[in-house]
Amino acid sequence: MSLFWRIFSLNAFGLVLAAALLLGPVTVSTPVLPAEALVVVAGLAALLAGNAVVLRVGLAPLRRLGSAMTTADLLRPGARAVVAGPAEAAELITTYNTMLDRLESERTAGAARALSAQERERRRIARELHDEVGQTLTAVLLQLKRVADRAPDELHEEVTQAQEATRAGLDEIRRIARRLRPGVLEELGLASAVRSLAAEFTTRGLTVRHHVPGDLPPLTEEAELVVYRVAQEGLTNTARHAGADRAEISLAKVADGVELLVRDNGKGLGTAPEGAGIRGMRERALLVGAQLTLRPGPEDGTDVRLRIPLAAGVRR
Repeated sequence: MSLFWRIFSLNAFGLVLAAALLLGPVTVSTPVLPAEALVVVAGLAALLAGNAVVLRVGLAPLRRLGSAMTTADLLRPGARAVVAGPAEAAELITTYNTMLDRLESERTAGAARALSAQERERRRIARELHDEVGQTLTAVLLQLKRVADRAPDELHEEVTQAQEATRAGLDEIRRIARRLRPGVLEELGLASAVRSLAAEFTTRGLTVRHHVPGDLPPLTEEAELVVYRVAQEGLTNTARHAGADRAEISLAKVADGVELLVRDNGKGLGTAPEGAGIRGMRERALLVGAQLTLRPGPEDGTDVRLRIPLAAGVRR
């Protein structure tokens, strides 16, 4: 029964009962006797209590809907309001859930287009850095070497410093190009790319261990790229913000797919809101139907887990 008819029926019953009593043998004296006043007050209280119960029960689904709307997050799909209550409330909740389905689908499609364009732009920039800037710096190094061979002794140290600065800049350009375009992923596969990430982020203050078994099921190209980018962003956050001295990156075969784990022993997530890096990881996970979770690690650090189900990212 709809909320309208519930309230109308209750009020109609109360009014009909009151009219029947007034038209019947029940009368009200002047002045009103205590017993008569008690009957009137009891009837009014019963009518108000009935209205309160009907409204409380009828509006409860709307309160649950409001709570679901305030906590909805398109980066954490799947949560839906429970369809219950009167016909109007149930129809409203169903409409909201349908709208959420459409928004999640449109956001996923939009994110896929944006991230695809981002990857293309990364490849273009990496290619220009490698082919143009890298070659220019290589030519400068060769010219500096010829200058160093003919330079007088008093200028030899300065030319050598210029050579070292140019060589360091060239190495930095190549490192940035590798991060923008994971050539090792395209050429050698995901396992080698994960090992390369561990080596790249291992510095004097941070040791990154890796564990990549050889019996992993083959992933699609899109899923491999998602795994690589999430691992890269996880290690970047560890190196920049965690204050950790040890980290671990691993791939494992689980019952329902493949799981990536990036773990550190840093200061943990804290109470800070999620930044653009984490939201970017969540958007990438949605592209392949994967589940991304961030939780405290066993050593007060952070565990970043990406689980790719068999139905989404594994080649058959």
